[in-house]
Amino acid sequence: MTPAVTVLIPTHNRADVLPFAIRSVLAQTVEDFELFVVGDGCTDATAEVVAGFDDARIRWFDFPKAPYFGYANRNRALREARGELVAYLGHDDLWLPDHLELLAARFRDPEVEFACSRLLMVYPDGTMRPQLMNLEDPALLQQLIGGLEVFGPDCVLHRRDCLERYGYWREDMPKGADSELWARILGSSGRVPGYCDSPTALHFLADWRSQTRRTKLLYRLRRWDGSLTSELQVEIPTGMTEQEAVWRELAADPDAWTEKVRRGVRVEIERLARMEYPSALALSVYGQWRRFAMRKQTARSGRE
Repeated sequence: MTPAVTVLIPTHNRADVLPFAIRSVLAQTVEDFELFVVGDGCTDATAEVVAGFDDARIRWFDFPKAPYFGYANRNRALREARGELVAYLGHDDLWLPDHLELLAARFRDPEVEFACSRLLMVYPDGTMRPQLMNLEDPALLQQLIGGLEVFGPDCVLHRRDCLERYGYWREDMPKGADSELWARILGSSGRVPGYCDSPTALHFLADWRSQTRRTKLLYRLRRWDGSLTSELQVEIPTGMTEQEAVWRELAADPDAWTEKVRRGVRVEIERLARMEYPSALALSVYGQWRRFAMRKQTARSGRE
């Protein structure tokens, strides 16, 4: 029987957190899916972790290491996908239980080829922050197509035939092939994407990506001025990964925890919009600087 969705989890040596990503897929309210766990040269216990799940919907791909982030291996697996829709989840990330349900609903409109939800960023200290994005905003959509905005795969759902029509993942890019693919699909199709403004996916930022001086300063400021909501903070016990700590809270009462987090997101976005906190101004200034820097980088790349 053909599944409605093909879910892809690419992974490389994260057997410590991969079980929580898989569990969040298996806990979805939509059960009609196939789950591809795509190993990119794994040398740890990843194969054993996957084998520990007794679920016929899971398929393990044990590929040799591909260049860069293993985009070539993702393409190898995707060419065997059977679902009408394709979803992605990082090996160290989580979905809220209704992720597939909310995004799949956008495809009731036959004109929709691509949809995404709001992404929730999770920092190593357990602080969560909603990504400020809205694909219903034509200006932001054009920035995304032009490479001035980026977001990861966890919040994306697209029709499988988009890969045949607009191309698969670029295999020659050291990084950023996800945003390049989104821009290519959206720019080529010319169709209005589907968008869900509720957070449905949790993206955990690694230490090497998040612990810059600028980030530390910003979050110290947000704690000081009170703009961080209690609903968007999870205590991380010593010796436990952020993924396990968050999963334990989520799994204990999925509906209540999901609603609590979404309430916190609504409050936080309102606080940022009202500009009553110094950190709201800091975020605004940082956003303008980042767009300016990306424009310069894009222009420089075009000249090379």
